[in-house]
Amino acid sequence: METSPKQLKEGQDSDLKFRLHRKNLLLVAVGLLAVLVGFALMMGPSSGTGVFEPDIFSTRRIVVAPLIVFFGYLFIVAALFFPFHKKSNNDA
Repeated sequence: METSPKQLKEGQDSDLKFRLHRKNLLLVAVGLLAVLVGFALMMGPSSGTGVFEPDIFSTRRIVVAPLIVFFGYLFIVAALFFPFHKKSNNDA
């Protein structure tokens, strides 16, 4: 028998509650945006069999963009573990 949210009394723990706060999800979205920006910075023309493109060795594509992606992933992990607590009247 499942318990509906109306049947739950205040103070009871429920599996119906979402474990992440809205701020956590917003920070994860910011991290995902950073990852997407990093991958977009890595894009560009590629070298083929008959054509050499020196832009594949640019600092933007081999240093800056991977760092942005790396820090974006770190930010996502940190955002998932960052605790947001509801303020209660009992806190001093």
